[in-house]
Amino acid sequence: MRVAVVDPLTPDRAVIDEAAGILRRGGIVAYPTDTLYGLAVDPSSDAAVEALFALKGRDAAAAIALIAADPAHAEQAGRFGAVERRLAAAFWPGPLTIVVPASAGMSRRLAPGGTVGVRVPAHAVACALALRFGGCITATSANPSGGTAPSTAMDVARSFASGIDLVLDAGPAPGGAPSTIVEVIAGRLTLHRAGAIAWDRVLESVE
Repeated sequence: MRVAVVDPLTPDRAVIDEAAGILRRGGIVAYPTDTLYGLAVDPSSDAAVEALFALKGRDAAAAIALIAADPAHAEQAGRFGAVERRLAAAFWPGPLTIVVPASAGMSRRLAPGGTVGVRVPAHAVACALALRFGGCITATSANPSGGTAPSTAMDVARSFASGIDLVLDAGPAPGGAPSTIVEVIAGRLTLHRAGAIAWDRVLESVE
């Protein structure tokens, strides 16, 4: 496991290029977000997603969310309607995950129920990695399932003796509440997980 220190505001292009290359080859990269550290793989690769599930010991029925560099890249994940676009405009970049019907390009292993959650984080390193990769990357927390979610690169290294190809160390992640998760179901906005953005603010944004 290699650890590369990067500036949290202006990450080194060469390091981000290296990380994106690892993802394209089916590898796993740990990186900071605006909440905690996450694990990135190519969400279109069944083999990469399988390796991620195996590394975390994650339940096969569990979904894994994605992040994107911007709203246009986020729409590679699945089908956005008018309400989803209004939510994205109101809260991205930031901790709101929007669940949408998954696109055909996403691994079915990633979205067993046919839907996938995606957001644009407010973190330069996470966005730079997704942008250089060229699309969405996975955003599951960088810890074994059931373990404590990590806020530093050292926490990641303690959690996994092997299996991660590169850790992007940008210092402590902000921590705090996880992203709020919402979905439009049969025309109604539904809360799946309360989080950093209050539910009443979400509702107000689409009124």
